[in-house]
Amino acid sequence: MCGIVGAVAERNITAILLEGLKRLEYRGYDSAGVAVFTNNGTLERLRRNGKVAELEQALAGEPLVGRLGIAHTRWATHGAPCERNAHPHFSGSDLAVVHNGIIENHEALRERLKGLGYVFTSDTDTEVIAHLLDHKLKEQSDLAAALKSTVKELHGAYGLAVISAKQPDRLVAARSGSPLVIGLGLGENFLASDQLALRQVTDRFMYLEEGDIAEIRRDSVHIWDVNGQTVERETVQYRDGAEAADKGEYRHYMLKEIHEQPAVVQRTLENRLGHDHVLVQAFGPQAAELFAKVRNVQIVACGTSYHAGMVARYWLESLAGIPCQVEVASEFRYRKVVVQPDTLFVTISQSGETADTLAALRNAKELGFLGSLAICNVGISSLVRESDLTLLTQAGREIGVASTKAFTTQLVGLLLLTLSLGQVRGTLEAGVEAQLVEELRRLPTRLGEALAMDTTIEKVAELFADKHHTLFLGRGAQFPVAMEGALKLKEISYIHAEAYPAGELKHGPLALVDNDMPVVTVAPNNELLEKLKSNLQEVRARGGELVVFADEQANMSDGEGTHVINMPHIHDVLAPILYTIPLQLLSYYVAVLKGTDVDQPRNLAKSVTVE
Repeated sequence: MCGIVGAVAERNITAILLEGLKRLEYRGYDSAGVAVFTNNGTLERLRRNGKVAELEQALAGEPLVGRLGIAHTRWATHGAPCERNAHPHFSGSDLAVVHNGIIENHEALRERLKGLGYVFTSDTDTEVIAHLLDHKLKEQSDLAAALKSTVKELHGAYGLAVISAKQPDRLVAARSGSPLVIGLGLGENFLASDQLALRQVTDRFMYLEEGDIAEIRRDSVHIWDVNGQTVERETVQYRDGAEAADKGEYRHYMLKEIHEQPAVVQRTLENRLGHDHVLVQAFGPQAAELFAKVRNVQIVACGTSYHAGMVARYWLESLAGIPCQVEVASEFRYRKVVVQPDTLFVTISQSGETADTLAALRNAKELGFLGSLAICNVGISSLVRESDLTLLTQAGREIGVASTKAFTTQLVGLLLLTLSLGQVRGTLEAGVEAQLVEELRRLPTRLGEALAMDTTIEKVAELFADKHHTLFLGRGAQFPVAMEGALKLKEISYIHAEAYPAGELKHGPLALVDNDMPVVTVAPNNELLEKLKSNLQEVRARGGELVVFADEQANMSDGEGTHVINMPHIHDVLAPILYTIPLQLLSYYVAVLKGTDVDQPRNLAKSVTVE
């Protein structure tokens, strides 16, 4: 989503700011802007709707030359994408602010500031910050001190960068729920929302922690923590080759991307969680208004994304009380569809260019759906551009053809959607949203615990080395997870695999079970556990070998022909995300044993842009 770049130096910094914005284009945005304290002694600004290239062209015709500046790419949350809503935002002619995140109490602050005589020129929540900071500067002239006072009145998530024409030797920054990193140079220092924006000027970085305030000068960096105490943050050197295009220490991109999941899930949650609720505005400026009208949801996707949609159906109906249909895009686009009143049309795609999904969206526009929402990993994709609302999954570049981190971030996005719809419509049970928000904050740690089982799963993979068929079982929301596990195994190891709801065993698949067909089962500790155990006894009675990924509190243990891998305990709603991890690892290690091309399996493409 939004990107921030800032610099203070002894050289002209405009080209550095512009290059930083270009490096952040992968995040998705709808406008771009820059503010520079020029060598003429004035604070000047250029903003353009659309791509960074539009801003670059404007700067070519109207150069801004200076040694202090901030720049921004915006993804609209308050106010439509247009030049007057683009960042940076000014208060008067001396103060400029860029902001990532959402200020929840902006309306109350806006009314108060209007009463103090401030005139607003945009529809954004960010302009509130600029005017509030200007007001604080009248009480205390130091820019860092005024920012400390300002953030105490802000509710929500923010990453802030501020410059003032009256204090042109510094830029100040604040972090709460939105990442910021300081780049350290020689006689110059920098700020960004992602270190990749600054790789052209430095390889040394200092990461701000939650609640930090920073004052960045050409030759010094001063940081205060959430309690106002002066602190030092560790300096990290970012080595060449650490970007996504390098496998680093990993044998394959797929394994690297599996292990990136705690970090990308954390990134997907940033700027989207309040203290005890989901920030609905993260879906777009019109999200709350549109969500309030939703009575049904139609999800359309392909492959792995379709499985994510199937999990979301359980969440939407059980948590938010909203009927949900999920369909494969290639089927949806070619059948006569009866649209239920007030139905939100949701598409899911890693690339945003999946031909069938894109065609289904275009078809949906003719059918009278209430509105459209894309959950996607590529901000500049066709699917994003053509949808009314968007949630970007922030998975970063995924190189392995078999999707891993894109899937788990899609699930996170779909759970945020579920909670947002339930919040706006008032259909969530009391306390549920606050509890799940807290669980989401812990989720990256839980995923890390699952990844720590890597060696155990590698050993289990040996059971599949000489097998040609595998059955995956799950119940409830774990059935789509079983489907995803089967898809991963067949994609990269070429073992025939299929998934069934465990309760369907007696209705056909049990005929296939013997000692040459291992059965993989996911068994979280929920109300279906005892029924699942009975299903597993049916498998053992036929000589089938079982591999069971079970909650550590499920009281399941190894036995003859039964291999139990104990999983960290997790809230039942989040279990589908956690249990995806070991199935990905299992598929990976089986494929390695089989000697297949893990990252580029035969006959498959990363982005299916043809029918």
